[in-house]
Amino acid sequence: MILLTRVDHRLLHGQVAFSWTQNLGADCILIANNDVPNNEIRKTTIKLAKPQGVKLVIKTIDDAIEALKSGVTDKYKLFIVVESIADAHKLAEAYPAIKQVNLGGIKSKEGTRSLGKAVNVFPEEEELLKKMVDLGVYVEIRQVPSDKKVEVTEVL
Repeated sequence: MILLTRVDHRLLHGQVAFSWTQNLGADCILIANNDVPNNEIRKTTIKLAKPQGVKLVIKTIDDAIEALKSGVTDKYKLFIVVESIADAHKLAEAYPAIKQVNLGGIKSKEGTRSLGKAVNVFPEEEELLKKMVDLGVYVEIRQVPSDKKVEVTEVL
């Protein structure tokens, strides 16, 4: 069962690892990212942030979609973390069981617009967010579980 899919440019770090995992009651974290599986430094850093007693799986986006569709993840209370809105959109489009996406941290770059605390998007990412909403995905902005939820449709 997928509890939440989160977009965070830092992927797994203290905030995600502890506050979100505990709040959700997740027993497995899936990092879906095309760089991390082949980047030993990033992989090691992510493994260090993993909470004790929680399974950590690191897969490419396509392998994550394949795993979700195969049913191998069904036995877990799954928390999916991706690095970008594009990755979240690809997952949600390929796997309709993803019903909720949390935007937690997307760093500011030239050409981005702030949608809320620590969430900055390019115009093409705004379009992807609208497409996810059209797919029936609830998209919210919240850094930590105790923050007030802001529906993305309120700020687009």
